[in-house]
Amino acid sequence: MPRVTVARVGVDVVDREALDASIRNFVSEGRQAVLAYANIHAVNIAWEDRGFADFLGKAAIVYCDGEGVRLGARLLGRRLPPRVVLTYWIWDLCVLCEREDYSMFFLGSGEEAVRLAIDEIRRRHPALRIAGYHHGYFAKHGPENEEVLEKIRAARPELLFVGFGMPAQELWIAENAERIGANVILPCGSMIDYVSGRKRAAPPWMADHGMEWLFRLMQEPARLWRRYLVGNLLFFWRVICQRARGGGA
Repeated sequence: MPRVTVARVGVDVVDREALDASIRNFVSEGRQAVLAYANIHAVNIAWEDRGFADFLGKAAIVYCDGEGVRLGARLLGRRLPPRVVLTYWIWDLCVLCEREDYSMFFLGSGEEAVRLAIDEIRRRHPALRIAGYHHGYFAKHGPENEEVLEKIRAARPELLFVGFGMPAQELWIAENAERIGANVILPCGSMIDYVSGRKRAAPPWMADHGMEWLFRLMQEPARLWRRYLVGNLLFFWRVICQRARGGGA
């Protein structure tokens, strides 16, 4: 599929329907694939972190998760389909997995939050196969990490969601992908917290206009002010510089 380079990060021109079709293909072929997401924060991390940039470059698909990246592409004269936000897409994925009899494994967040998320998913989709779940607060190297990997391998899920926050979740996947017994691996950020109800999603009018970042900033200003206020300016400066060079990476 075509790919647009935005501030050195390649983003696939893929919509939600194409992502669903790709998941079905990866599972039917028995292939392992990573579906990564790109927003302004991801692009900024990739600019500074070579390991994270390599992870995105090797992912089977990098889909657009943020309105800012879509705007950056437009400034470069390119178009990206409507963004796909896993916080909302998860419910479509539950329908897909229920229909295709795919199982899911959820790894991340706190112990109570992931348990509440599983309860909510089971309430909405009682026929869905949950292969397993585990909180994200474990040592990412050593015996504890090996126990978590063994738990996932034993469950053999078709879809694995990993939510440690960016870039920790991506780097963990990169380090352990060859030992993860799952077909499709999806970094998922705070998705588990939103499903559990521990975090509130932006109201529809803000989400529909790409203003979720502002809603999150108002909720957690001390933690997120640098990411959004400084990070957004850096991103658009880098896009403008790319445009000045003729749109090249």
